[in-house]
Amino acid sequence: MSFAVQSLSSAACPPLAPCAGFHPEIHCPAMDTTHADDESLMLAYGARGDTAAFDTLYARHRAGLYRYLLRGTRNAQVADDLFQETWSRVIDARARYRPEARFSTWLLQIAHNLVVDFYRRQPSRATVDDADEVLAALPAPEHEQPEQQVSQFQARRGLQLAIEQLPDEQRQALLLKWEHDLSVEDIAQITGAPRETVKSRLRYAVGRIRDALGANARSES
Repeated sequence: MSFAVQSLSSAACPPLAPCAGFHPEIHCPAMDTTHADDESLMLAYGARGDTAAFDTLYARHRAGLYRYLLRGTRNAQVADDLFQETWSRVIDARARYRPEARFSTWLLQIAHNLVVDFYRRQPSRATVDDADEVLAALPAPEHEQPEQQVSQFQARRGLQLAIEQLPDEQRQALLLKWEHDLSVEDIAQITGAPRETVKSRLRYAVGRIRDALGANARSES
C-alpha cells in the first residue's frame, strides 16, 4: 500500500512522499470520514492507524498549507520541502496528538516553526520569481467565485506583491489571518507571540498593504 497521496496538480501541492513511520500492515475498521471533524480524524489515525482518516485530513488541508508555506518562504523548492516535512512531523506525532487546539492550528504551528527555522538557517531573503507561477496555479480560497478571480486578477497581483514586501513576522501573521481566517488567539498560539503583539503586527501589515496599493493606484492614474 503506497502512502503517497494524489496531489492537486503538478503545479500545486507536491505529492506526499512515503514515510518510514507509516505501518501499512495495520488494518482496522475505517471510520466514516465524510462528516467527521479534523480532531476526530487525527485521533482515529493516531490511535488505530486509520489511513482513510489521514487521507481526509490531507485532502482538506493540503492546498491551504502549501499556499501558506509558499507565500511564507517565497521559494517553490523550499515550500515543497517544508510541505513534506510538515506532514512527516504530523505522522511522527500521531500517537502523541491531543486535541488541545484545533487540528488546523496545530498543523500551521508546525509549518510556522519550520518557516522560522528556514529563515534562521538562511537569513537572506528568497526570491519570488520562482513562486509566481506556482502561486498562480494554486486553487483560490473556496469563497472566491471564478468570475471574481478573473475580474480581480490585477488587484490580486498587486496585493500579492504588497504582501511579499512585508517584514516576515507581519507577513506570516497576515497570511494566517487572511488565508486561514484564524483568530488573534490562534495566531498567537501558532507564532508564540503575545496577543497584543499579534494585533500590532496585523495592524501594521494592513496599513502597509493599504499604503502600497494606494501608491500603485496613484501611479496608474
